[in-house]
Amino acid sequence: MSDEIKTGAYICKGCGLGERLDCDQLATIAEREGKANVVRQHEFLCNAEGVAMIQNDIDNEGVNRVTIAACSRRSKTEAFNFENVAIGRANLREGVIWVRPDTDEARETTQEMAADYVRMGCAEVKYMTPPHVNEEAASNNHLLVVGGGITGMTAAIEAAAAGYPVTLVEKSSQLGGSAAFEYKRVPEHAPYADPEDTGVAGMASQIEASDKITVHLNSTITKTSGAPGRFSADISTESGSTTTENFGAIIMASGARGYDASQLPELGYGKSPDVVDQAGLEKLALDANGGPIKRPSDGKEVENVVFVQCAGQRSTQEGHLPYCSGHCCLTSIKQAMYFKDKNPNIDTNIIYSDLRTPGAGGEDFYRSGQQKGVTFTKGAVSEVTAGANGPEVRFKDLILNQEVNEKADLVVLATGMVPNSGVDIDAAPAEDEESSAPEVAVESILNLTYRQGPDLPHLKYGFNDSHFICFPYETRRTGIYSAGPVRRPMDMQQAKEDATGAALKAIQALENAKLGRAAHPRSGDLSFPSFRKEGCTQCKRCTVECPFGAIDEDEERYPQFNEARCRRCGTCMGACPVRVISFENYSVETVGQQLKIVDMPDEFDEKPRILVLACENDAYPALDMAAKNGNHYSEFARVIPVRCLGSVNTIWISDALNSGYDGIVMMGCQKGENYQCHFVKGSEIAHVRMSKVDDTLETLNLEKERVETYEVAITDIERAPQLINAMAETVEKVGMSPFKF
Repeated sequence: MSDEIKTGAYICKGCGLGERLDCDQLATIAEREGKANVVRQHEFLCNAEGVAMIQNDIDNEGVNRVTIAACSRRSKTEAFNFENVAIGRANLREGVIWVRPDTDEARETTQEMAADYVRMGCAEVKYMTPPHVNEEAASNNHLLVVGGGITGMTAAIEAAAAGYPVTLVEKSSQLGGSAAFEYKRVPEHAPYADPEDTGVAGMASQIEASDKITVHLNSTITKTSGAPGRFSADISTESGSTTTENFGAIIMASGARGYDASQLPELGYGKSPDVVDQAGLEKLALDANGGPIKRPSDGKEVENVVFVQCAGQRSTQEGHLPYCSGHCCLTSIKQAMYFKDKNPNIDTNIIYSDLRTPGAGGEDFYRSGQQKGVTFTKGAVSEVTAGANGPEVRFKDLILNQEVNEKADLVVLATGMVPNSGVDIDAAPAEDEESSAPEVAVESILNLTYRQGPDLPHLKYGFNDSHFICFPYETRRTGIYSAGPVRRPMDMQQAKEDATGAALKAIQALENAKLGRAAHPRSGDLSFPSFRKEGCTQCKRCTVECPFGAIDEDEERYPQFNEARCRRCGTCMGACPVRVISFENYSVETVGQQLKIVDMPDEFDEKPRILVLACENDAYPALDMAAKNGNHYSEFARVIPVRCLGSVNTIWISDALNSGYDGIVMMGCQKGENYQCHFVKGSEIAHVRMSKVDDTLETLNLEKERVETYEVAITDIERAPQLINAMAETVEKVGMSPFKF
């Protein structure tokens, strides 16, 4: 390919563009101001004829930079997908004619908006380079599954069925996890009436018979390094032997353990042998092997059993679990049936504050329990004491509003689950500058060699951080997927579904890695970050702010980008104070040149300019949908989509203010614990970064109201335009920028 930049600008007249805009004038602007080498108009650019016209110019005219002046970049992506060229989009439909009224009074400013977007589209694409495949792209079809419980076994079976070899690592001496120590499971099939076999033995046999699954028992992962397509893991046994294997992707299915019931002395645990947790009852049922269940203290057959729900969970008390563990109500119903199915005369009372039975068959199973004679009492248990003939439960009946004492042969506490998620790296002490990584704790699951820490970051309550709304299995370590109760509380059926989803995502990741393409959410993007070493100050901001641990340091302490780990969010680019980090198709220049080329009327024209930097994942789609719904916003706004608000470099803000923009609106995703940012921390980092813009405004003697940063959801199709209009009102109030040319 020639190194000469040859730009083609293509202006569409379809979807009402030809009726609302002077396309001839736009073509002239593309040629004269945008310096496009080839400028063409077409009645419907996205149809076969229009696409063929563009492809012909690429093939025969040497066009290697393409600007499509038509609809939003979110539309017609397949039609305008040309190989080996850089592609830019000028949004004339959703960004101009759909957000402005079709009146004679608005025609002039509508045309000015369109003209600016054509200028911006031409400027952007000139500073883009057609992305090429990363030379370090690696190909490895092998999957590593860490954890041999129901989740891990399901993931291994599903991946093997899809044709991918799997290595399954389990720290104990057998497969099955906690399910291996359960008598039966909650039913997964209609009519959802009776407990079913756990299925562990059948799954273990299926794994043993598979020639694509290798199992390591009594083993742990003592070191993990690399990136998607080229992970390396040390698998160590109890005896001390270690083997090293390479993998394309990793599924972390380390599960959960039961809450320590010894922290509940007020409920009798540890004071009476006849007070057990749900795991303890499963052991009693297994020991009974279909016969009568006997209480631990004296071997007496149980004739009266009380189940205490939410024992030490859904509680704000220190040391308790503040969340619901999801499976406990169904598990208690199942365990009550152990007794009722053997002897309908056994009294089984489930005391609950709120009964939750998630899943397709949850309500049916609950009704089956009622039909079998299980008693459900809405109450709040205050104490369990050890009596002479067995435990005694004191609770308040919330229906009758009275205190009740109930004697039982056996009390079962529904204590919930705690994730086996490894070291909480966010809570670790600050890293010593002389050390390359925090000390790895003995309870680490993956023992990552990443500079950012040995395990996956945690979300609330110690569960692995995953994007619950958009990408439920994906963690902040690219190519590593969490599934099952380590990700969130869930029952066995949900864990199997979770494992299947994680297996599919892991396969997608390793296939993308083969082609040198990005994983979610910019799946297929061939670009990756590069930096000018001679300009780097080794400030470490890119390394620290990267949400995904994609940047390490080389021996000289310069940033070392692991391209296959990179999600292409650009947060490192926004963090860099000396602007030496860029992508082939997204850089400080691709955005900076767009905002600079906008026609800037002087203060006497009374036509302000408002720069809108909108996240391409939520805010920009919200503006597109607002346009489709006929929600208008100020004709003075110029919207530039950014990959993530975290990619916004403060130089763009300074340049915009110095260029004469009267106001700047930044729209990112919701941040915090319930974040919606596709890049997890990008929006949060941007808000911190932009909180310091006030100093710049003060230096320039500008009002701080001229720059605003907002959290915008994709559903904010009413609010997003209102935020732009609010800035227009602010500009009208405080006046034009004194930096107008």
